[in-house]
Formats: sequence, C-alpha cells, structure tokens
Amino acid sequence: MQRILIIVALLSAGSATAQNFTTAAEVKPILGATKPNWIAVRAYEGQDLLYFTNLLAWRCGVETVAYGVNGAAATTPLVMEPCYDAEAAPNALKMDQGVLPYVSHGLDSVQTVSVLVTYDDGSTEMADYTRAAVLIP
Repeated sequence: MQRILIIVALLSAGSATAQNFTTAAEVKPILGATKPNWIAVRAYEGQDLLYFTNLLAWRCGVETVAYGVNGAAATTPLVMEPCYDAEAAPNALKMDQGVLPYVSHGLDSVQTVSVLVTYDDGSTEMADYTRAAVLIP
C-alpha cells in the first residue's frame, strides 16, 4: 500500500503541465520507487517465466533494458514494444507485435537476475534480485 501511495504522490507532484511519462526525467522517479518490483519470476507449465511487466509499463524514457540470469552479466537485451508517442497512452502494452512481457527459462532454473536499465538521457540503474524476493506464488 505504501508503494502505491508513493507512486500516486510522484504522479501528482510537479508542475501543472501534463506529463506523458515518455522521458527519463518523468519515469526515473517511478522506476526508482518501484525498483523492488521491476521483475518477477513465476513457475508456470513446466517453465520459469521471468516477467519485466513493471519496466515495460514505463519503457518510454528508457533506451534499453538488459538482464543476466544466475550470475551472468546484464548484457542480454530485452525486446520491448516501441513507445507509442502519437497516442494518448504512449506506455500502453499492446502485445500485438509478438513481444511478450516475459522470457522463458527451464523450470526452477532462475535463481538470480541482474537488470541494467539505460534511460534516454544516458544514465543507468542496476538491480540484482534473488528468486525468493521476486517469486510469484
């Protein structure tokens, strides 16, 4: 509940001008506040699904996301939908281009994940996760 209040405060803070959340300046505070939830792991139908839904929901303003599993460096690029700048909801996930919000791995194989986010202003943020911390029951 506290995270939701923080996000609401961040969304309503600032100037009276409309924000589309399409730049690093606009999405960094949100992604900073939600960093513990950037990813999730779910065991489903004989696989580990590594979800990036939170990052993808705020991908406008993000240049790239890269990840590494089980001690590997965060160098595997995450395929992301484009930012729909010309639309009312530029961060909407359409999932109509064959891009899914997760990647599949062998069942119980994802133990740790490293994530590197590069914003459109060139700055970066890194996060490391253990399976237990991000596992969806």
